[in-house]
Amino acid sequence: MELHGELAPASQQAPAPDAPEGVTGNPDLDTRFEHMLDTVRSNRPSDDFNLIRSAWAFCIAQHRDQRRASGEPYVIHPLEVCQVLADLKMDATAIAAGLLHDAVEDTDVTPAEIARKFGDQVAHIVEGVTKLDKIKFANREDHQAENIRKMLLAMVTDVRVVIIKLADRLHNMRTLEFLAPAKQQRIARETLDIYAPLAHRLGMGKLRGELEDLAFRYIDPFAYTQLTAEVDSLRTEGEAFLKRIVTTLEEKLRESKIHARVESRIKRLYSIQQKLNAHSIPVEQVYDLFAIRVITETELECYAALGLLHSTWRPVPGRFKDFIAMPRPNLYQSLHTTLIAEGGHQFEVQIRTEDMHRVAEEGIAAHWKYKASDDVSAKDEQRLAWIRQMIEWQREMSDPNEFMSTLKMDMYPEEVYTFTPKGKVIVLPKDASPIDFAYAIHTDVGHATIGAKVNNRIVPLRTRLRNGDIVEVSTQPGHHPSRDWLSFTRSSRARNKIKHWLNENQRTRAIEIGKKLLEREARKYKVSLDKFKPADFERIANEYGLGNQDDLLAGIGFGKFSTRQVLNKLEPGSTLPADAALAEQHPGSPVGNTLSHMSDAVKRVFFGRGSESLQVEGQDDLLVYRARCCNPIRGEEIIGYVTRGKGVAVHARSCPNVQNLLYEADRRIDVEWSAVESVTPGANKPNAPKQTTYPVKLTVVCDDRQGLLKEFTAIISEDGTNIRSLDTKPAVDGIVNVDFVIETVDLRHLTKMTQNLRKVPGVRDVHRVQKI
Repeated sequence: MELHGELAPASQQAPAPDAPEGVTGNPDLDTRFEHMLDTVRSNRPSDDFNLIRSAWAFCIAQHRDQRRASGEPYVIHPLEVCQVLADLKMDATAIAAGLLHDAVEDTDVTPAEIARKFGDQVAHIVEGVTKLDKIKFANREDHQAENIRKMLLAMVTDVRVVIIKLADRLHNMRTLEFLAPAKQQRIARETLDIYAPLAHRLGMGKLRGELEDLAFRYIDPFAYTQLTAEVDSLRTEGEAFLKRIVTTLEEKLRESKIHARVESRIKRLYSIQQKLNAHSIPVEQVYDLFAIRVITETELECYAALGLLHSTWRPVPGRFKDFIAMPRPNLYQSLHTTLIAEGGHQFEVQIRTEDMHRVAEEGIAAHWKYKASDDVSAKDEQRLAWIRQMIEWQREMSDPNEFMSTLKMDMYPEEVYTFTPKGKVIVLPKDASPIDFAYAIHTDVGHATIGAKVNNRIVPLRTRLRNGDIVEVSTQPGHHPSRDWLSFTRSSRARNKIKHWLNENQRTRAIEIGKKLLEREARKYKVSLDKFKPADFERIANEYGLGNQDDLLAGIGFGKFSTRQVLNKLEPGSTLPADAALAEQHPGSPVGNTLSHMSDAVKRVFFGRGSESLQVEGQDDLLVYRARCCNPIRGEEIIGYVTRGKGVAVHARSCPNVQNLLYEADRRIDVEWSAVESVTPGANKPNAPKQTTYPVKLTVVCDDRQGLLKEFTAIISEDGTNIRSLDTKPAVDGIVNVDFVIETVDLRHLTKMTQNLRKVPGVRDVHRVQKI
């Protein structure tokens, strides 16, 4: 059961009428089902329709008393999911599994019962789609990671698992308005982070585009509304412009006897927003806002149409890409070029064959022929190669967060095409280095790399590779990876292999260091470690949630656990001086309070304001501070990283440095914001506790007009927020960047401030700068 998916409370659930032979008694539902069946029949007339009818009857029987969060009968959800699958030309097995995809999760039905009634294939797909809700996880992130991991494992043997999951998510996103705002945000963020990129990696461009636009609407409602209004204001003129281009082009194609059809479109909202964020430009300057698609019958006609276009309109230099000769990793093929029409208007053109168009829109669903054969075609195998590779790497990843970060990085690659000296093409992510190239050849080659040549010139290993580079790497037996490589490698393969080697090497050293530290601490307090048995160490390890003695020693070596605390657990009271013992026995006493205040004071002096509002779960003597690279504020999701000799650095989970720092799972530690009374900024409550504030830098991108600065400061001061500093930097074309450093109390307060600033006329964007 996904989202809504979500069942209404029991008091709102009304029983639906009995459904003999798959007939619901609800004319609307019956009509929807027959329409879906007609779609399947038109695409796959020889499929087993009795299987679909049986699955529909079973679906109605199992979900009869359930309703969605919208109040509709629950069976509408699986039925609409199957309509999406039918439009993708999926087979009867996939349709049946789509109708049953929530049965195991939301009812008492078992996978064995599904297999008995509908066959092993349907049961396998349903099991792959079913979430792991009955297993308890430490947190939501681990739960999400294991669900995704389970889905990918099932997808390797039957890709219909992920196609049903995407169809399920699409229908849920279409009806997201019936959920609470917090849930809308979480689900929309997950859609943008996981499901839309997954659709992209499988080449399902049409489904991906709709998922992104639906998620954008809930992730940033203000930007969505503002951008919709701006695009609508340009739509009439834009559509007239495209109509003129299409008319001219169709006439030119007929004259040249090129068989092709021409389509036009306005770029999707989320794609436009990404361009605006990346380049800080107005909507009118998005060069591919208006686009033409030329769909030919043959590949040869694609290149003929390209020549015709370039002879009719002037091409923009550097904007031509040939994805036919060199397809993207998801097998997308097209010719891309940007042209300049009369009046200086730019427009993009994509040229492809009918088959390429079908693959671009439907991706892996376009070629999956289930009934004819269970064999995977060479093209489909190529599409799934990255998933198989991912499953291979995940065996080396015990940490769910590392698995998710690697998955996200691998699903939206921007490609650069490089060559070996013998002419073999090696496709790498944008800004990849020779180290990425070496690991793409072989893991052992990557480990042993000591130098590189690009186009016959010796270059540093951190050199960014470009399209067409010929790369040759030099190796040396016995050489090992460096941690510095993680700062400039871009491919998930290279990063995972480097991390794995470093983890193994670092863990061995950490165990040795931890043992020495514990022995030194024991000598200091005159405690003999020889009297303790391995079972004693394992007992302490279990208290920390670890498996064995080596895990405990590694934690000490990494600085994750205090040697004094471990020793005190082995022999209680052995390490407590008199004043500390008194404080522990009387936490509310003057001694206890003094020690607590001293600890907070030390944090403020050495690590800045806001550090005292952080705490490490189960630890009382580790210094905790906010990392300066991202300056997390209360309300943000945070993650702790044990530094060497400086305590625990707390990063926002979205911090780019987290990817590089947390490859050592042993040094990750659970941190949380300490509980405080909520105080509204600017409120003057008598005797109210002074709330911790956090300095945050905001950059406002806006038109340069008189009185703008006054409006900004008025909004901030009316909210009772202190402005620490202010700076203005003129940009280009009458645009100015205004930098504020303000004091905020939490993420909700900052979000409200950002939204208020965005409402000022002339403001193009407001974004937070992590590093102050």
